[in-house]
Amino acid sequence: MLLDFLDLKGRNIEVEISGWDFHKGILIDSGPDIVVIYEGRTNSFLYIPFVHIHRLKEISILEEDTSYDPPSEKPIEADAISFHKTLMTARGLFVKVCVTENNSIPGYVTSIMNDYFVFHSPAFKTMLISVNHVKCLIPYPANRTPYTLDNQCFPLSPSPVSLENTFEEQLKKLESQIVILDGGDNPEKIGLLQKVSNNKAILITADGETVYRNLDHIKTIQLP
Repeated sequence: MLLDFLDLKGRNIEVEISGWDFHKGILIDSGPDIVVIYEGRTNSFLYIPFVHIHRLKEISILEEDTSYDPPSEKPIEADAISFHKTLMTARGLFVKVCVTENNSIPGYVTSIMNDYFVFHSPAFKTMLISVNHVKCLIPYPANRTPYTLDNQCFPLSPSPVSLENTFEEQLKKLESQIVILDGGDNPEKIGLLQKVSNNKAILITADGETVYRNLDHIKTIQLP
């Protein structure tokens, strides 16, 4: 029997996501590796890869809650929903990519490779984001853009570097360049990418320290 949560479609659910608080909303859709909920409190659709869901359960509407009716159409539609197809359909749409609870990156997807995608952000410019670390994808409403910038500020330009199929292969092309990992949330995540091999990266920090990184735990990478 295929367990796809369709029996909960249209019902109120609570979802626990890795590293996040609980999210409550109406289950809109689900697929083999993704669920879509509508969070009325924020008027947002959340596209959540199932790999990061710890648990999901139906809940009753609490007395203090307001009943929300979701829009009739989802902002990202696909013939058969999956996380990869959601990313493909989201290309060129303004979305927020959430890699941690406190780190949502606004912008748009430009290219999708095997295990990472290229994302253009007004604040962070071109970024490479590991698919494995995306906790949630939240489309902006059709009439809104990040920072209320004009659409002309978001040219759908190709990546400034040629793209390899995998995250590790792409990082190898950035050897000998200054890079910023995970938005630079730690001084040891900014430095010269000296070598990438066997799923490991060697980073030389501003203080000249050598730091070894496991590629499986790198969420995003960008060039300053």
